[in-house]
Amino acid sequence: MPPSVAFSLVLSVGFCLLLGAQCRFRTLDHIRAKASDEVQGAAVAGLLRRLLGQRSAEFVVSVNRSLSNRGLDVCELRSSKSKIVAVGSSGVAVASGIYNYLKYFCNCHISWSGDQLDLPRPLPNLSGVLRISSPHRFRYYQNVCTFSYSSVWWSWSRWEREIDWMALNGINLPLAFTGQEILWQEVYRALGLNQSEIEEFFSGPAFLAWNRMGNMFKFGGPLPQSWHVNQLRLQFQILERMRSFGMIPVLPAFSGNIPKGILRLYPKANVTMLGPWAHFNCSFSCSYILDPEDPLFLQIGSLYLSEVVKQFGTDHIYNTDTFNEMTPPSSDPTYLSAVSRSVFASMTAVDPQAIWLMQGWLFFNDASFWKPAQIKALLQGVPLGRMIVLDLFAETEPFFSSTESFYGQPFIWCMLHNFGGNTGFFGTVESINSGPFEALNFPNSTMVGVGMTPEGIEQNPVIYELMSELAWRKEPVNLSKWVSLYAVRRYGSTQETLAAAWRLLFASVYNCTVPHYVNHNHSPLVRRPSFHMNAGIWYDPADLYKAWKLIVEAAPSLMSKETFRYDLVDVTRQVLQVLTTSFYQDIADAFQRKNMLELLTAGGVLVYDLLPELNRLLSSDRNFLWGLGWSRPDPLPWMKKRRSSTT
Repeated sequence: MPPSVAFSLVLSVGFCLLLGAQCRFRTLDHIRAKASDEVQGAAVAGLLRRLLGQRSAEFVVSVNRSLSNRGLDVCELRSSKSKIVAVGSSGVAVASGIYNYLKYFCNCHISWSGDQLDLPRPLPNLSGVLRISSPHRFRYYQNVCTFSYSSVWWSWSRWEREIDWMALNGINLPLAFTGQEILWQEVYRALGLNQSEIEEFFSGPAFLAWNRMGNMFKFGGPLPQSWHVNQLRLQFQILERMRSFGMIPVLPAFSGNIPKGILRLYPKANVTMLGPWAHFNCSFSCSYILDPEDPLFLQIGSLYLSEVVKQFGTDHIYNTDTFNEMTPPSSDPTYLSAVSRSVFASMTAVDPQAIWLMQGWLFFNDASFWKPAQIKALLQGVPLGRMIVLDLFAETEPFFSSTESFYGQPFIWCMLHNFGGNTGFFGTVESINSGPFEALNFPNSTMVGVGMTPEGIEQNPVIYELMSELAWRKEPVNLSKWVSLYAVRRYGSTQETLAAAWRLLFASVYNCTVPHYVNHNHSPLVRRPSFHMNAGIWYDPADLYKAWKLIVEAAPSLMSKETFRYDLVDVTRQVLQVLTTSFYQDIADAFQRKNMLELLTAGGVLVYDLLPELNRLLSSDRNFLWGLGWSRPDPLPWMKKRRSSTT
C-alpha cells in the first residue's frame, strides 16, 4: 500500500472514531445542493400543488439550510392558524417532513400504484414541534438498469411524478443518466468516427443500460437522431427539477469502453476485446476496453466529461462502472489499480473536485475473480474519500463486512430488491429493517448513506416505503405495527382484516430469509418452458391464501380506492401465480411418470382455465396493461365469483 493511501486510511478511520456511528469524510463536504433556499422552497410548494391541489394552501413551506447538522437533513413542522408550517434544511427534507405528517397524522399514502389522499378537514393539529432528521448524509436512488427496465419510454409528465416521489421519500442523490448518448455522439464525431461507426456502437433504447456499462453494443439499434434530441431535452428538465429540490444528480463518466471504430483511427491503441456477455455472441458483445495507461484513455474520458459538464453542469459526483459482469483481462493488482486511477484521472482532469460513485455489483457477480487483493487494488487506485461504493445488494449479500468497509472508501448501504423488472411479491423485511443499522455500527464503518437500487420499479410499493422511511429512523421499526399502520393509510380504512392481511404477508412472502436468495420470481409464468425448473418458493402459500381471502372480503366497501383495487388485483395475481406453479409441478411429475391422463388434466386446467382467468384479471387494472387501449372490465363480479368458489 502506498504511504499516501495508508495515511489517508488512518485519517478516515480517525474521523469515523471521533464522529461516532456514521463516518464523515471531509472530501465529501463540497457535495451539497446548489439551488438557493428560495428555489428549493418554491419547488416543494409546486410539488404540493400538484399533489394536493387547492389544499396545498394549508401548508407553509420554507428552506433554511442552516438547520442542517454536519450535512444531515432536518425538518421541523408546527401548527399555526389552522396551517402546517414546515421548515427544513433542504427541499427534500421539507418534502419528506410533510409526507411524514401526511402519513402519520392524516393517514395518507403516495405510491407508484396510486395515491390515497383523503385529507381530514381541518388538518390535524400538532401540539408542539414535530422534528424529523436523517442520520444519513446521502439517500441514493436508482440502478443503471432501471433506465432500461422501467423508465426508457417515460415522458416528462412521468418523470415529474417520479421526481416528486423521490423528494417525498427523502432521495437526495439520484442517478441522472438520461440523454448521455448525444454527448457521446459529439465526442466520437470530434475524434473522427463516421456516423455508421457510431450507430454500430449504440444499442437500441431499451438496451442502453448494458451499452452504457460496456456489456453490449448495436443490439436493437441504431438510435434515431430524434431520440437523441428528445432525450437531451428531457435530461435538461430532469436535472433542473432534481436540483430545484436540493438533490445532487449523479452524472455519467467514461469507463474505458469504446466503439470498434476507434481502432480504425488509432490502430496502435492498446485495446483488449473482452469475452461474450450473457449468451450474446460477439456480434453484439465482446466489448473493446482501452488500456488505462494508453494516453487515449485520458483523452477520451476528459473529452466526454467536459461535454457532460458543459451541457449539464455538475454537482461533482459521477458514475461509471468498470468490468460490470465482465472478467478483466488481468487479475494483477497493479493493473486493476491502474484502471481505477485512470478512470479517476479522466474525471479530475475536468473537475478537480470529482467524486467517483461506483456500483459494487461486480464484486458479488464474479466473486471467484474479485478476491481481497483485487478488490483492494481497484478501490485504492482512487484516493480514499474520493470514491463512493454502492454496496448494491446489501440486504442479501453485503460486502462492507468482508472488505473492512471497502478498505476505507465510503460506501452506501443499498437495497437492490428487484432483478430484471420482475413482478411478484417479494421482500426481505427483517434484513432491510436491521441491515442499515448494523452497517452503521460496524467497527470503523465508512458508511455515508443508504440507498435503493432496484433494477425495475413500479412493483411492491410497500418495500420501498419501508426502506425510504428507515433512512429517517435511528433504530429498526416494529414491523408488525408498521405494516398495520401502512394498511390504514394505503386504503384510508381502519378495517382490522386489512391490517391482519398485511401482517400475514409481511411474515411470509415479504420476509424471505433463505440465504443468498437471488432472482425471486421463479414462476413458470416468466420462465422458458422446461421440465427442470427450480420453481420453489420461500414461504407457506397458506399464509398468502389467508391474506388474499381477508383482502377480498374487504372489497365491497373499498373498490372506489385506486390503491385497494391495485392490491386486490396484485394479491390475486400472486395467488394465481402460485397455483400455476402447482399445476406446472403436477404436469412435470405426470410427464416423468408417463401418466398421460394426469398430464392432460393438469395441462388442460392450466391452459384453458387458469391462464385465461389470469389474463382477465390483469386486464381489469390499467397498472397491469401493456397499453391503455385494452378493455378494462370491472373486476368486482369476477372477484365475487372467485370468492364464492373458495368458501
